[in-house]
Amino acid sequence: MKVLVTGTAGFIGFHTALKLLRRGDEVVGLDNINDYYDPRVKFGRLELSGIDASAIEYGKLTRSKTYENYRFIKLDLSDKEGIDRLFAAEKFDRVCNLAAQAGVRYSLTNPQAYIDANITGFLNILEACRANPVEHLAYASSSSVYGLNTDMPFSVHRPVDHPISLYAASKKSNELMAHTYSHLFGIPTTGLRFFTVYGEWGRPDMALFIFTKAILEGRAIEVFNGGKMRRDFTYIADIVEGVVRVIDRPAKPAADFDSSKPDCATSSAPYRVYNIGNSAPVELMSFIEALEESLGKKAVKNLLPMQPGDVPATFADTSDLERDLGYKPATPIKTGIANFVKWYREFYRV
Repeated sequence: MKVLVTGTAGFIGFHTALKLLRRGDEVVGLDNINDYYDPRVKFGRLELSGIDASAIEYGKLTRSKTYENYRFIKLDLSDKEGIDRLFAAEKFDRVCNLAAQAGVRYSLTNPQAYIDANITGFLNILEACRANPVEHLAYASSSSVYGLNTDMPFSVHRPVDHPISLYAASKKSNELMAHTYSHLFGIPTTGLRFFTVYGEWGRPDMALFIFTKAILEGRAIEVFNGGKMRRDFTYIADIVEGVVRVIDRPAKPAADFDSSKPDCATSSAPYRVYNIGNSAPVELMSFIEALEESLGKKAVKNLLPMQPGDVPATFADTSDLERDLGYKPATPIKTGIANFVKWYREFYRV
């Protein structure tokens, strides 16, 4: 297939592009390479994909030196004309939209970035899919959409009407926008609610990265909610396996959809939503202990109250993913953390 993967200088997009490339798909990667976090990590990902940073020009495709079936373009999702030109020229079979302004805490201080990337940018992707029909649009949503919901495990079949951050609201909006385009224009769309993704080449703004750096430097780590928060930490390889399986399976209308009792995860339109999580929540303090074990060094902990916009726990019900795609993430937390620490020491030479 010919697949557009957005966000390929980012964490999940990078790994997804590599998996598609290694199985023989033709991939066009897209990213605006912003400075939300350390650009060295972004350029490191691109370099591993065979993209020469010095050859990158905005709006122009750069061919990989490693994968003959890979080209990369620096482009912003909010650049409607650029997105439209790319879709018209390339005629993609499938689109996987993983580009977004991420982060709950950053949305408290820079809300406009979330509107530009996650709302306007996603609209541009939907419009491009409408004008240049694709077989399937898979896109990143987030476990953050569950917000104030404490009915666990979180199910895609229950409403998510109480987000507590603009980031979460933007992801909920993506699901609503996708359904509209599936209904009006018959575009098959599938939303993927990711649960706390971690692993090699991870995002420097995430807890695992921040904790590792601080512990190795002998600095205290900030532990919110006294370390009692529970997260459904999901290893990157598990996430990517789920993403690729979803790309391969275009959404279809649900034969049993009942408009008098509508199911939140399905529709009479070709629309689906899935959770992708480990289904095994881990207390933050246990997560830190596993990291200490891998690093061989104890953390100095600064215990703090809950951060605004955070939720006390996440727990994914992945029964739909298991039923429809025959897949369930299962990498143990100690294994995933050990793999991350090995990569971190090699990348930063510490």
